[in-house]
Amino acid sequence: MTFESIIDTLNSWVWSNYLVALCLGAGIYFSVSTRFLQVRYIKEMLRLLFKGKSSQKGVSSFQAFAIAISGRVGTGNIAGVATAIAMGGPGAVFWMWVIAFLGASSAYVEATLGQIYKEVKGGEYRGGPAYYIEKGLGSKWYAVLFAFTTVLSMSIFLPGVQSNSISASMKSAFNIQDIALFGDFNLNIVGLLIIVALSLIIFGGVKRIGKVAEVVVPFMALSYILMAVVIIFINIQHVPGAIALIIKSAFGAEQAFAGILGMAISWGVKRGIYSNEAGQGTAPHAASAAEVSHPAKQGLVQAFSVYVDTLFVCTATAFMILFTEQYNVVNPEGGFIVENLPGVAFGPEYTQHAVALDFPSIGKAFVAISLFFFAFTTIMAYYYMAETNVAYLDKSGNKKYMVTILRVVILATTYYATTITAGAVWSLGDIGVGLMAWLNVIAILLLRKPAFKALKDYSEQLKAGKDPVFNSTKLGIKNASFWENKGVDTN
Repeated sequence: MTFESIIDTLNSWVWSNYLVALCLGAGIYFSVSTRFLQVRYIKEMLRLLFKGKSSQKGVSSFQAFAIAISGRVGTGNIAGVATAIAMGGPGAVFWMWVIAFLGASSAYVEATLGQIYKEVKGGEYRGGPAYYIEKGLGSKWYAVLFAFTTVLSMSIFLPGVQSNSISASMKSAFNIQDIALFGDFNLNIVGLLIIVALSLIIFGGVKRIGKVAEVVVPFMALSYILMAVVIIFINIQHVPGAIALIIKSAFGAEQAFAGILGMAISWGVKRGIYSNEAGQGTAPHAASAAEVSHPAKQGLVQAFSVYVDTLFVCTATAFMILFTEQYNVVNPEGGFIVENLPGVAFGPEYTQHAVALDFPSIGKAFVAISLFFFAFTTIMAYYYMAETNVAYLDKSGNKKYMVTILRVVILATTYYATTITAGAVWSLGDIGVGLMAWLNVIAILLLRKPAFKALKDYSEQLKAGKDPVFNSTKLGIKNASFWENKGVDTN
């Protein structure tokens, strides 16, 4: 068996229908149990987003939101949406919406748990699934397994998807060529620029990541959405038809795509989770770093970030592709159901062709630059999550050396992925996402009660006209050492 066939086999095992059902089922359960907080608390989410300040130990709510969005908004919003349409048809977009709506409740639960069980280490807030699994579930081996899986995924499996997409889109838009050095070794200029810029940021620590993210993320998201709005306005007459196509295809009512209904659901959920990361266990790392008076505050902010990622950015991409009909849809039995772009591989080029149709002079370059910002900030977020889990695993006091090794590894894998094909890179990325999702969704289902208690307590304090303040002891939540010790550094 070849390396790619082995990776594809592992990917099919990880991303079986069981994982799709688990993610959908968890979202439904959390939504019903919280009486659809993702609808009831939208105004509160927006209010909290811009409230609060950073401190010496933590970042502001908006900075934590920006770090999380930088992780959520990435290649999945451009190349991932195109892949979902290519493999599952237009109906896959509807199932991306579904997993985003349901996933907002999962995002609340995991982010709130991250806040409840966070710690202060080395003068900074640290938290995430490894912390709440150990403290909330009392399972050290499970926590170590998640932390190790996260470090592996964030440093080796996932960065390559982002850097490979940056390299491909930049080369396509600006005709950048590799430089031949010696023998068969070529220097990828785009890859080199990525790791130089990345090293300047990650060697500055979490504070620098937060500061860069809060500036770059709003700029890149708003610019991309603005371009999408312009294209939607130009094609406004096609909006009803595009929405109808998405919904009809999602339920097999569109004859052309009736035979791939299962693929639409599977790829919609798969790419939806890859994009918005709800339930994957990534966002709790950033959520735990926020300076808030009550865990539910950051839980609600993170729930809103899922909407920004999928309902705004992914939908913008989907509409641009569908309006302009710049896409292919693969027939699982061979060939294509729809082939509007002969010879064009699915990925960021669908989006580049779509934008270029209305803006031929700047379309490809605009998408390439947008993808650069999206994917680059995602790699930043990956590094932060990996470092947080290295801090959790380090019990020997060698964190400084372990973090240095981590930085070197993530820079190496980021560059290496720009020199190989996209197929294996995407499969590796899916494996990383899938492994984390399996471990985290099961954990938050088992550990749901503290998050539910926090929401009820927050709601009651709001109704009483108070600015909610968390008291873990009063709520009967054990092992919430940060809240019990009022933020004493445990390192």
